[in-house]
Amino acid sequence: MTTPDPGIAPHTVAAESHNERRFEALVDPIEDYAIFLLDTRGYIVSWNRGAARIKGYEAHEIIGQHFSRFYTDEANARRWPEHELEQASLHGRFNDEGWRVRKDGTMFWANVVITALRERDGSLAGFAKVTRDLTAERRQVEALRLSEERFRLLVESVTDYAIFMLDPQGHVVSWNTGATNLKGYRPAEIVGQHFSVFYPPEEIAAGQPERELRRAKDFGRVATEGWRVRKDGSMFWANVTLTAVHDGHGRLTGFAKVTRDMTESRRTDELEHSSEQMKQFLAMLAHELRNPLAPVRNAVATMRLMDAPSPEIERAREMIDRQIVHLTRLVDDLLDVGRITSGKIELREAPLDLREVVAHAIDAAQPFTSARGQHVDVQMLDDTLTMTGDHTRLVQVLQNLLHNASKFSPDGSRIVMDVRAAARAVQIQVRDQGRGLRPGTHESIFGLFSQDRSVPGPAENGLGIGLMLCRSLIELHGGTISATSDGPGKGSTFTIRLPFARETVHAVRPPPLTPDAAELAALAEAGVPPLRVLVVDDNRDSADSLAMLLELKGHDVRVAYSAAHACEEVDSFTPDAALIDIAMPEIDGYATLRALRALPPLKDTLFAAMTGFGQAADVELTREAGFEMHLVKPVDVTLFDEVLALAAARQRRRNA
Repeated sequence: MTTPDPGIAPHTVAAESHNERRFEALVDPIEDYAIFLLDTRGYIVSWNRGAARIKGYEAHEIIGQHFSRFYTDEANARRWPEHELEQASLHGRFNDEGWRVRKDGTMFWANVVITALRERDGSLAGFAKVTRDLTAERRQVEALRLSEERFRLLVESVTDYAIFMLDPQGHVVSWNTGATNLKGYRPAEIVGQHFSVFYPPEEIAAGQPERELRRAKDFGRVATEGWRVRKDGSMFWANVTLTAVHDGHGRLTGFAKVTRDMTESRRTDELEHSSEQMKQFLAMLAHELRNPLAPVRNAVATMRLMDAPSPEIERAREMIDRQIVHLTRLVDDLLDVGRITSGKIELREAPLDLREVVAHAIDAAQPFTSARGQHVDVQMLDDTLTMTGDHTRLVQVLQNLLHNASKFSPDGSRIVMDVRAAARAVQIQVRDQGRGLRPGTHESIFGLFSQDRSVPGPAENGLGIGLMLCRSLIELHGGTISATSDGPGKGSTFTIRLPFARETVHAVRPPPLTPDAAELAALAEAGVPPLRVLVVDDNRDSADSLAMLLELKGHDVRVAYSAAHACEEVDSFTPDAALIDIAMPEIDGYATLRALRALPPLKDTLFAAMTGFGQAADVELTREAGFEMHLVKPVDVTLFDEVLALAAARQRRRNA
């Protein structure tokens, strides 16, 4: 490209020519770079293999052409090739990246370096141009950019989670819409601030934010929950995940933080926990209430065996008895609420005759209806209506409805119980002439603790859980219960629909413990003979009152207030029946039973458990322990008679 200078020695010219040939020999084989020379106007004067491979032209096709043919029409229109040469001439070197055009018209992304070449006197001799094809690298960078952009847009569009980045020192460097919604800061207000601004003052003082950064750095990720502070100072319960972010060389570049508002979830958990505690409290309260009820009921039963000194004493005795029955019913309802709400209630389902259920319910409600001169009119067209269900629970439901009808109806009024078959189900209606229901309360009255005090009528003396129990028990049977009324003062109708048979029956039917029916009938006719009875109960009032009742019935009774005391008593006393309390301190009723059964003289003794728990599972526990009867406190006196009748039957068989 240079011309010989007459003032230069021939050997110098020869050396330069040799160097140019060596340079061309070095550059020509290179295939990864297009390396070629331009004259001062931009015309190509040399071409290497890399240029031929990258741009598609052979040397003879392109030498002598202007280098602008490698540029797009848009670049040529704005005279970009000329601009590159001007900049290279002014500054000695020009770097550029952009789209270039191959011979076949395809495009590639080029990295271009143009270097100005100068003569010894400083005049411009031409340009050296090096071009590299970076299309693949650009695609990767573009793909990464698009991926990052999509991720940014994705993160930005998340509104339920606060997602943001921290630098290695914990300063906020990015902020999404969810963070604005959750914490209240706009990006311009929070970017650059330390993330400790979200923590309560006491946690900042204790170094909690810095401790979380260290743990995330050491372990890669840390998850925590705690109270956090919004811009307006309000608090929320946050679930936080802090993740350390590293570059390709393993250097920490910052942290990614994801925060979720869990305040409502925490409140729900607290409510569920409180609800569970309340269920346990109700069950324990009901159980503990049974213990003082037991001696009171025993005392009233004892008073019934003695002549009352005056009519006033007799009325007082009857009043106490009625209130004990009512209080016992409330305690039973409390226990049932706890069982139903915790899903622990069990049905003892079996084929049953609905006529018997109705009869037993009317008998159970008779004290309420008779006291107010009310008459229950049963309308049952079919002679027999058989179905599958829990006899005791269905009696409980109908008794509850009759009790409500009696309580809210005038004295001397008529209550109708209408029972009939209807479309693969049995329908039971209880209709009264009482105070009725207000519009809009036909569903709410079945809620827990629901009482309608806005309608004139008798004062409430219940807990407002009877109808809730009725609905729960009916639904457990696969049925429905509803209420209708024409309004206040116009009476109410409660309608039950029950399927005749259930597809699956989970029956809990303990085997009968009674002796032969004829034998019991004979005992009932002749009366229970005097027996030896052991009462074991740590509650002295309960034990003493029961002993007094049984002694008045003619039995020989010994009382023990503990398991050790019971073992001492039987050294000189072999009981025919032993009534043992379960919940005793130190040694409970189960251990007491094992100790007494181990004594040979007591091999024929009938053992009955006394407890405040009466669920089917509780009955199974006492049965598996070896008790032959399960008595729920406060025990009805007739059940004591049944225990003694069974013991007498066993004594009779032994003597025979």
